[in-house]
Amino acid sequence: MKHFLRWTIIFMVIACDAGETLFAQEDAPNLLLRIYEDNDFINAFGVGTDDAYTNGTRIDLFYTKKHPSRGIDRFLPTAGTGSINTYGWGFMQLMFTPDDITRSDYQPNDYPYSGALIATHTLYSYNPVKKFDWQTELVAGVIGPASLAAETQAFVHKLIHYYKPMGWPHQFKNDLLININMTGEKELASVGQALEIIGGSQVFLGTMLNGIAFYPLIRIGKMTPYFHGYMTQYSSPGSSVKSRHIKKWQAYFMLKPEAQLIFTNALLEGGMFTGNPNLKTGHKGDRPPLPYHGLERWVYSLNYGAVVSSGNFSISFMQSTSSAMMKGLYCHDVGNISLYFAW
Repeated sequence: MKHFLRWTIIFMVIACDAGETLFAQEDAPNLLLRIYEDNDFINAFGVGTDDAYTNGTRIDLFYTKKHPSRGIDRFLPTAGTGSINTYGWGFMQLMFTPDDITRSDYQPNDYPYSGALIATHTLYSYNPVKKFDWQTELVAGVIGPASLAAETQAFVHKLIHYYKPMGWPHQFKNDLLININMTGEKELASVGQALEIIGGSQVFLGTMLNGIAFYPLIRIGKMTPYFHGYMTQYSSPGSSVKSRHIKKWQAYFMLKPEAQLIFTNALLEGGMFTGNPNLKTGHKGDRPPLPYHGLERWVYSLNYGAVVSSGNFSISFMQSTSSAMMKGLYCHDVGNISLYFAW
């Protein structure tokens, strides 16, 4: 009888715990809007710049599905049975400029004027049992004047009464950007829900970027488990439910050192079909190509910051310090502020 009661109690505890987990997931939001801003003027130490990778503005709408995927989503990899799948559509504009944007001449010894405008489709698939994920991002867009990077930077600088960028006529020609970016992550260690150490790797393939990356991701604080899905990293499940067992807020720190091996980068070399016009000789071969710095194959970065979430709203700040992306040029710092609205 004692053994029967013991196993009955154990079964009830497991069932209640599973029920709470399922309830928390069912109560998770179905939609998440992310407004994302990379800018090198955003700096944790107050030392803003306006050069190299100078700006990246992105808007994404993430969502979950109640029915099996159709179309291209059927072919995207998931994290297996019981995975929590989050899909997304987004747009992003990126900009590179040299350090002195007041000069109108070509500056071969600095980062180029370069802009891109892309659309993205994503699937973030997390397995909360096996504690790993697959993240797939499909990218399509343009590089060159069609990206409207020149007009955007000129408008913003005029709005804030900052220097007018003069060198955009030297940007790369219009070209097509098509890429597939894939990420795999696996939990390496954890301490309750206060510390997680995750190992990750990435592959970039296409006309925009080709390379691989490796990193550990460390999260410390009060947080929902990482592999409970993308939505719950930036919202608090159960915020609309009166339950003492479900977190209604999160606050955690993130640290992510990363190493990238880069083979090609259209934003620094020009498009696959048009190349870099500044490297071409004259029509009659009477003008030698201008000097240009090649890509650094290995690029190292240290990314760190924090996330604070209350109910269905979240804000994050990240600082990234990167080694030079082109040979003989300088390291760079970029800050990121992102806002998340879930419902």
